[in-house]
Amino acid sequence: MTSARLDTRADEIRTLPDALQLRRERQSDDVAYVSLRDGEVPDETLTYGELADAAHERAVRFAALGLAGHTAVLLYPSGLEFVRTLLGCMTARTIGAPVQVPRRRDGLARIRRIADDAGATAILTTAAVKRDLQDRFGDAPELAGLTLHATDEPAITGLAELPEGPRPDDIALLQYTSGSTGEPKGVMVTHRNFLHNARETAELWPLEPDATVVNWLPLFHDMGMLFGVVMPLWGGIPSYLMAPDSFIRRPARWLEAIARFGGTHSAAPSFAYELCVRAAADGQTGDVGDLSRWRVAANGAEPVRRHVITAFLEAFAPHGFTPWAMCPGYGLAENTLKVTGTDEHRPPRMAWLAAGPLGDGIAEFAAEPGPDTLPAVGSGSTVPGTTVRIVDPATRRECPPGHVGEIWVSGPCVAAGYWNRPELSEEIFRARIEGGDATGYLRTGDLGFVHDGDLFVTGRQKDVIIRKGRNFYPQDIEESAQHAVDGLHPNCAAAFSVDDGSSERLIVLVEVDGRVARVPGIAAAHDAIRAAIWDRHRLEADEILLVRRGTLSRTSSGKVQRRACRQRYESGALTPLTAEAQR
Repeated sequence: MTSARLDTRADEIRTLPDALQLRRERQSDDVAYVSLRDGEVPDETLTYGELADAAHERAVRFAALGLAGHTAVLLYPSGLEFVRTLLGCMTARTIGAPVQVPRRRDGLARIRRIADDAGATAILTTAAVKRDLQDRFGDAPELAGLTLHATDEPAITGLAELPEGPRPDDIALLQYTSGSTGEPKGVMVTHRNFLHNARETAELWPLEPDATVVNWLPLFHDMGMLFGVVMPLWGGIPSYLMAPDSFIRRPARWLEAIARFGGTHSAAPSFAYELCVRAAADGQTGDVGDLSRWRVAANGAEPVRRHVITAFLEAFAPHGFTPWAMCPGYGLAENTLKVTGTDEHRPPRMAWLAAGPLGDGIAEFAAEPGPDTLPAVGSGSTVPGTTVRIVDPATRRECPPGHVGEIWVSGPCVAAGYWNRPELSEEIFRARIEGGDATGYLRTGDLGFVHDGDLFVTGRQKDVIIRKGRNFYPQDIEESAQHAVDGLHPNCAAAFSVDDGSSERLIVLVEVDGRVARVPGIAAAHDAIRAAIWDRHRLEADEILLVRRGTLSRTSSGKVQRRACRQRYESGALTPLTAEAQR
């Protein structure tokens, strides 16, 4: 490898296509991306020179199709063709909107909604996905008026000259939000946003010349795209990409790939680390190998669990994994991705919070765990350029130290707004602190507080459950439920409140599989969950429904969609495993 970051010629790098061209000049023959078949064996390799040629070829094709300056849906499995097309779109100034490849008919509805919202009539995809869609859904009304173009087939259009290249403030991508908190909206991420987020990530978690990324996260999602594609391009380091299904089917594959290919940087939500812990407990990780080169295990995209961190450190310390490699962080698509992160040179900051004061919006630390405490994990700090403020969402005044409020963010990574939603963009992306200066802030909708420089995220504002004047965070209730019974899977519960006209009722949905249904049995599992919620929170669940695994509504990144679950509950669309579970 001939170079690491591009800082020495930063003035020449204004867009990601600029970064790719400089990589071609400096390290044309160096490996850029490698796809792993079944998450294990290198299947295809792209050098920077090959990627630059492929991106240019696709950009010319997109210009010939009249897509320069227009939108297109990107429908790709995780792999190298997505990388080629993403860079090709950016080169041609085609605004791509990545979407998950649908597995069932209901997945077409999301494609249709995004295409209509983005004003796209073209879907860019692979030949294999195109054939599959046409074979299974060719007559589906959701695909009417949408033209599918397979970018890995020989071009059948005439050549066209490329238009003027992208500018820093041009929209590079429409990142549609996952929909965990409402109808998906297209976040307008500019080239400047991408480069600043890559710079900030590299400043927090340095990309030395020997660095290597291993990624299984879906590339259409912001976390997978930034870690799997953008950050490696900025750092000039190889990125090994595996399909998400390869990890889900056997989590040890992720760790084996990190050991086999010398991975130094990788990222995942908390549930992935928990699946690895369970695999270790089942004796499935004996051949993982040496993890001592793993320097940054970014942990985000959902609540970071203290018990998962502790268990992961214990399980994989014998493989060389160190405490300071675990790096909790916080981010969201509206800020391109990363907002804060834990420095790789210190272990994550973990604490216990007094439950009573937290319910009143005050962060009071406890010296040790107890029946009236809740675990908390710091999500690290910002780097220069990004600012976090904790603000009372009602008064818009900055909260005193130690108080919980809405997390507001300002800096060069904050996206330009929501596509075609100027009023909502003004409200969310350019909010002003009452009594402050003219700085515009992104309102994240997340709640938290800052202590000793670390951001602690406590929940989402709209998901908070209020009982008898106290605030309860659904993820805390869900965690208590899923650990009440042995054998429940991570991320298997949804807690929310419903208004029956006279009061707010707490509803808890929990997925169970056949093993739990048999031992300890539905009735015993139901009682254990109810008792765990009472013991931990002094909170009586009004209704607990045990449902089959796979029932809960989830986003493309695996987060439970509480509002969608609540809507299905209210419509009567959920069927409990037995009537006994409704008592």
